[in-house]
Amino acid sequence: MSFQDLAGRVLCAGFPSSERLPEEIQSRLDRDALAGIILFKRNLGTLTGTAQLIDDANRYARKLGKSSPLIAIDQEGGRVARLGAPFLKLPPMRALGERNDVALTERCGRVLGAQLQQLGITLDFAPVMDIDTNPANPVIGDRSFGRTPEVVTAHALAFARGLASAGVASCAKHFPGHGDTDLDSHFALPRIAHERARLDAVELAPFRACRGVIPSIMTAHVLFDALDKDVPATLSKRVITGLLREELGYDGVIVSDDLEMKAVAAHWGIADSAVRAIEAGCDLLLVCSSLTDLAIAEEALASRAQKNEGFRARLEEAAGRVQSLRDRYPVKAMRGPDWENAIATKESLTLETLLGTRPGN
Repeated sequence: MSFQDLAGRVLCAGFPSSERLPEEIQSRLDRDALAGIILFKRNLGTLTGTAQLIDDANRYARKLGKSSPLIAIDQEGGRVARLGAPFLKLPPMRALGERNDVALTERCGRVLGAQLQQLGITLDFAPVMDIDTNPANPVIGDRSFGRTPEVVTAHALAFARGLASAGVASCAKHFPGHGDTDLDSHFALPRIAHERARLDAVELAPFRACRGVIPSIMTAHVLFDALDKDVPATLSKRVITGLLREELGYDGVIVSDDLEMKAVAAHWGIADSAVRAIEAGCDLLLVCSSLTDLAIAEEALASRAQKNEGFRARLEEAAGRVQSLRDRYPVKAMRGPDWENAIATKESLTLETLLGTRPGN
């Protein structure tokens, strides 16, 4: 395997608006040199068109009997939901937390997961495990299940169990906690000044419960003074390897948030951020829109691996962990002749029936 192909196996790529895979993405997938793709609204048209796109992404895997790439999406509910009807329209996670029916939350995850699996999506970047402790937070808010660790932990784990029961991987986000920031890391670099005791009691509490339940965790592009004053969590070996991997004992896949976000891209650039994230202990790196940035990240990782044996070993470890996730959550092997109606039938469990209320109540 070339260094470039090895580097590609830790990258999950987004791409510009299209219902078809760009040639660059298809080429990487066809030689098994890309971990997977992430889909946004800009990539989604008809169900048939999306299914064809996913089938194209799996062309190499199906031909040679290899593991399918990760097919990922952000489908939380509320304002972060890429797929519309006939997929289950969930409210913001806050509504489920306030209702505080853990069985209902798990059922929501199971119904949604069954629909995602039927389409061919294998990884949902949900649930949010951030605790909403700052009313001025511009990015989390009602995406969080609640304002206490107990509520967030119970409902996030339930939602993840629901997804898993349908064959879809979940991803807890955003470690070590994005709930008390007053800046959006898409546009700036937030900082949290809490002492370690506060982080242990609040922000870190839900993530301690992830081991063995949630197969992947996404990092936060946030500076934590008590953990590492110099670099955000995504790029910090103290935070990712020292805290999450060693102290909390988490053994699943660690996913970087999008490396194109200003919190890291504006300070370290794509190339340096990619290398630093792998060195810190991340396994899967998101590059969510630019094919140019994807190529830059790939080249930076390959170049570093070629020059540094220790980095090459870390890259191989990361790729192996991602491969295990791909093996565990394959794309649905075959759609039945009535697969579109199967998705719509699952939608007969509407939000109203799930909640046990009538529309308008």
